Amino acid sequence: MRDSALEEQVTELSALDRRILEKVLHRQAIARDTGAEFEELLSFGDRTADRIASFGGSWTFIGIFVTVLLAWIVLNTARPLGFDPYPFILLNLVLSFIAAMQAPIIMMSQNRMSQKDRLDARHDYEVNLKAELEIAALHLKLDELHLRQLDAITRIEGLLLERATP
Repeated sequence: MRDSALEEQVTELSALDRRILEKVLHRQAIARDTGAEFEELLSFGDRTADRIASFGGSWTFIGIFVTVLLAWIVLNTARPLGFDPYPFILLNLVLSFIAAMQAPIIMMSQNRMSQKDRLDARHDYEVNLKAELEIAALHLKLDELHLRQLDAITRIEGLLLERATP
């Protein structure tokens, strides 16, 4: 009767919780490198987008960007017939194109980081749950040891009382 109730409770667990319980019962490790797992799932486009987003958010990019802008402005104002005279319409077009391309690439990279964070959070949950189950099992073992010691002490007291009474 008791085993069927336990089996029913186990079947009500989620697949994740059942997997963790199985690992606890077989004393298997749950910890794993989620970063490496996640990297294996990335496509070439994902890696490229991450590199572009990383470069686009760096001081190197800002330095190059400011240098190119200043060079563009100086080149087109210093020469009377520059290729993009003063209101710099071509420059505005280039800047708009960069912004239009950079924004979705950064969003793709952020979405992937959110996926990685969710994977890390799930892994943390698995490790924490296993640790909690292991701690509960240790408490049971300690309680059992404590009861055994109390039984032994009680038996010893009984023997001592028998010997002390004439």
